[in-house]
Amino acid sequence: QVQLVESGGGLVQAGGSLRLSCAASGRSFSMYAMAWFRQAPGKAREFVAVIRWSIGSTDYADSLKGRFTISRDHAKNTVYLQMNGLKPEDTAVYYCAAVARSRVNVRKPEQYEYWGQGTQVTVSS
Repeated sequence: QVQLVESGGGLVQAGGSLRLSCAASGRSFSMYAMAWFRQAPGKAREFVAVIRWSIGSTDYADSLKGRFTISRDHAKNTVYLQMNGLKPEDTAVYYCAAVARSRVNVRKPEQYEYWGQGTQVTVSS
């Protein structure tokens, strides 16, 4: 089993920054990819960014490129999401997810086996 614990959410003004963290424990060394998704009230969960654990390659939602950066720290088994230039429409619960299988569509939430509890990000205008 893998346990994921997010932290770093909060309230920020538009234009501000936040860094989310996702600490993994358990089988994280064998994960293929770890990702961030978000879900706003009344909306479906949407892909934000993914990092492939061993090689470090990344993908982003097209609308977020240039503002969000995903990274990982092998030694700490932690994934980060640096969010800059935050906008009110970025307000959502942000979830960390992990998948061990490699032949998956990493942008699809249903492909992921493990999820954190989520952390709220609220951006005020």
